[in-house]
Amino acid sequence: MKLYEFLVGFFVMVVVISNVVTIKVFEIYVWGMRLVFDGGALIFPISYIFADIFTEVYGYKKTRKIIWIGFICLIIFNFLLYLVLILPPEQSWNNSVGQENFEKIFSISVRIALAGIVGYFWGEFANSFVLSKMKIMNKGQYLWNRIILSTIIGQLVDTTLFCTIAFIGIIDFKTLLNYILTGYFYKVGVEFLLSPLTIIIIYKIKKIEGIDVYDYNTNFNPFAIKITD
Repeated sequence: MKLYEFLVGFFVMVVVISNVVTIKVFEIYVWGMRLVFDGGALIFPISYIFADIFTEVYGYKKTRKIIWIGFICLIIFNFLLYLVLILPPEQSWNNSVGQENFEKIFSISVRIALAGIVGYFWGEFANSFVLSKMKIMNKGQYLWNRIILSTIIGQLVDTTLFCTIAFIGIIDFKTLLNYILTGYFYKVGVEFLLSPLTIIIIYKIKKIEGIDVYDYNTNFNPFAIKITD
């Protein structure tokens, strides 16, 4: 597989960066409407494009392993970030940069970290499951339909879980609902707009790799992972 490792590396990069920038919640006004986003909205939808590529080209079993790699990387990232934050600062560094300033920028609550990990895990698996099952049902046809429907379901799971776990009880319900709906429709919209490019990339990768996996007789349990898959 010529491109597999390269794609996995970029996928993990997108997932980890998303977990950092999602700390920032911002608002914009479009035609008088107040829309609430988090920073992850700028990059996280790309992870679903990668997931579509992995599932469509390499199959669910390979994708399951990749999702777990991203999951483990998120746990390691959040643990190391927490560890660095609690380590005592060196005095000259503290005087120039400041522990307080560092914490303001990089501090992330356990709650938000957990929300990001849970939303990512179940959203990615929902997306991959739907795409793989539809590929079998449609005998490899209607790729665009598979990409869009799997994104609709995967992003619904991801966005709802993340926003609810991270911010329920912190922001008022109206803002939370706005946050969920805005983020959800934005992410699905990005996937919709980029779907022609996604389809072109998928066909190119299939041609380069010389594979097109169908998940017949596959165990779709997210936890039924084997290192040799």
